Amino acid sequence: FEWYHTKEKKYQFDLSYFNKITKGGVPAKTLNVALAGTGVGKSLFMCHCASSYLTQGYNVLYITLEMAEEKIAERIDANLLDLTVDDLHTAPKQLYDDKIKKLNTKTTGKLIIKEYPTASAHSGHFRALINELSLKKDFIPEVVFIDYLNICSSSRFKGGNISSYFYIKAIAEELRGLAVEFKVPIFSATQTTRSGFVSTDIGLEDTSESFGLPATADFMFALMSNDELEALGQMKVKQLKNRYNDPSVNKTFVIGVDRAKMKLYDV
Repeated sequence: FEWYHTKEKKYQFDLSYFNKITKGGVPAKTLNVALAGTGVGKSLFMCHCASSYLTQGYNVLYITLEMAEEKIAERIDANLLDLTVDDLHTAPKQLYDDKIKKLNTKTTGKLIIKEYPTASAHSGHFRALINELSLKKDFIPEVVFIDYLNICSSSRFKGGNISSYFYIKAIAEELRGLAVEFKVPIFSATQTTRSGFVSTDIGLEDTSESFGLPATADFMFALMSNDELEALGQMKVKQLKNRYNDPSVNKTFVIGVDRAKMKLYDV
């Protein structure tokens, strides 16, 4: 009875519909996965969430195996400083310093971005990294982003003649284990299949490489875009799996996207 009535700590989104479908944000010890075609906005979504958690005062660890760490930092800067990515490169020093100073007053969270070569790092490396950061930098992450799941490697299987189903499932299980071990929510992403890429209604069956991934994830949603939505500056979100709430309520909804500033917003 006590457990039913203790309020679970939730990590809130700054997007109202995401809070609605997760009953106020994602809890710790979970694996949350965005499914999208290439170029739709997986990294954009993760960079936006990282920025949002920073402004809420959380320590964020962003592990990238795809883009360079400077590129990730650039996206998060654009989001936080409310400048377009192009403006970041042309803004005068004075304006930049003012914006940074202003940001400093309202952000207490710390961000660490760590880049690994593609397909070379697994949960063992991430565990060592988290332990090392707490020892050397007194930094304990509260939210972890891994960009992205399919290009991590598995700590249990060493590739070879193993099917992608087991391999990707193993990676997902290891990352979820990491989330439980460090009591943090982990966000990651995965690609759609070929048919899913052109589909305007993605389902769980459009997860590329392994159906074992949705089986392991706690919360999985698809990000979709087409020419009409692009023209409106919007993105469609569809719930695929949800352990926090009933996924058939508010199954699909749209969010606004500002690609220049790497920002998402409520429509």
